[in-house]
Amino acid sequence: MHRIGYLLTDGFQVLSLATQTVFEYANIVAGTPFYAIEHFSPEGGLVRSSQDLAIETQRLDAPRLADTWIIVGVNDPLAAETSPIVLDFVRQASSQARRTVGICTGGFVLAEAGLLAGRRATTHWAFAQAMQKRYADIAVEDDRIYIVDGPVWTSAGMTAGLDLALGMVEKDLGADLARSVAHSLVMHQHRSGGQSQHSEMLALAPKSDRIQSALNYARSHLNRSISVEELADFVHLSPRQFTRVFTAETGQSPAKAIEGLRLEAARLMIEQSRHSLDVVAREVGFRDRRHLREAFMRGFGVPPQAVRRDARRVTA
Repeated sequence: MHRIGYLLTDGFQVLSLATQTVFEYANIVAGTPFYAIEHFSPEGGLVRSSQDLAIETQRLDAPRLADTWIIVGVNDPLAAETSPIVLDFVRQASSQARRTVGICTGGFVLAEAGLLAGRRATTHWAFAQAMQKRYADIAVEDDRIYIVDGPVWTSAGMTAGLDLALGMVEKDLGADLARSVAHSLVMHQHRSGGQSQHSEMLALAPKSDRIQSALNYARSHLNRSISVEELADFVHLSPRQFTRVFTAETGQSPAKAIEGLRLEAARLMIEQSRHSLDVVAREVGFRDRRHLREAFMRGFGVPPQAVRRDARRVTA
């Protein structure tokens, strides 16, 4: 039996507990109780979430053994102080566990305990820069759903924890069972760790309707070349003025933003259709298959074939 210990502190994110459903259904699909789940906290007893949901926990007053430890995050890790009891326990427990996991901002606890030093990690995009600034020895990748670096797993925010949990099930019990669990939970697919945390349009977040209109126009014409002059003309600005305003509002050049939109469109096509990569490249405006692959490696850190393979493995 694979024992999973959830470490909770006051104000924990209740959505993190949704990951337990993945393990519950893994047991159902497997037809045997492979996973056993327990809850722990520094003092034991009732621990309340950010929504005041109370969970009964066991106290960390003695060495506890588990195959996987999952550290649950809080809404604002920058305002929360992690107790020495928790840090000491995480260090000790991780040395005996098969893996240690930080869900969402739970990664900050792993970082404070020193478990992420010299490793790749991710967290909720809203706190990724703060994590990198606070812990310079961590290679924080702020646009990943989840990251596995040796025995340490970290996830992005909110629903990304479900993808991480499904990834653990696949590691433990195989791709076929993980696929069945995803189907049972009506998860469209198991998103690979290399996928983006958020929509490119949301990431750009323009402040004016004019720039938003330009982005909408670009997204509607991705199948062909789009020049700065064309976008500027569409919103009735000079190319120079458009570039200045666009960069000021989005933090990116028009060319960089358009490549991001192309990448997002290509990823969706690869995941949701059976079009060849040549067709995908042509439909979203890349020169050819090779250009598409180069852009994927820059943007996602994985080739388009890997994204397609993950999508087919889960939805087949």
